Amino acid sequence: MIPPIQRITQIDPNYPKRLKDSLKTEAPETIWARGNIDLLPGIDTAFNGNLWALFCSKKCPGELILKTHDLAQRFKERGIPTIGGYHSPIEKECLRVLLRGVQPILLCPARSIENMRLKSAWKDAFAKERLLILSPFESRYDRQTVALANRRNAFVAALADKIYIAHAAEDSKTLKFTEQMIACGKPVFTFDTPANEALFQLGAQRMEPSAYLEKKANATTVIAQFGGT
Repeated sequence: MIPPIQRITQIDPNYPKRLKDSLKTEAPETIWARGNIDLLPGIDTAFNGNLWALFCSKKCPGELILKTHDLAQRFKERGIPTIGGYHSPIEKECLRVLLRGVQPILLCPARSIENMRLKSAWKDAFAKERLLILSPFESRYDRQTVALANRRNAFVAALADKIYIAHAAEDSKTLKFTEQMIACGKPVFTFDTPANEALFQLGAQRMEPSAYLEKKANATTVIAQFGGT
């Protein structure tokens, strides 16, 4: 059974405190949620401290596309929870991989989730209560736009503990977004290749297994909680 949509306002105890801490006056008054709201960051979830945001733009070197796909596989195998919009082609492929695992997934489209068609591939994750769809957009925002995607990205980054960015070209919006996240104190990671030199100059950290395995005990708890072995 597909769970109904729930409205969570800022006065609701389920409203993630980190949204207000990170976004300040830009924090949404209401968020809409469909799925297991126990997965909301800030509630007593097993993955607190190791929720990864995945950002992979359309324009990305082939080497980094392959590395990102492999990273999604490792996250699936290790039970690492993720959050993202899963809109670009490589993000969609990452979601396809992650849905085959048992770890929690937070999906944040850049539009309202009211009247949004739910994909059949999501049904099993809903049934196992490991999928939560979140949106800060009311019903009139029924189509994705660049402006909504920018707001969604800030929303995702605010909820995440750590951020993975596959690539950011010189003078790109992704690079500017990365700079803002690092300035806010968010740990940003990427793979060590010459194509990502601009990210490292901003202060991004090298993506290594130690970055996501330091919470191994929590990951093991998550796997057990959601039906893994």
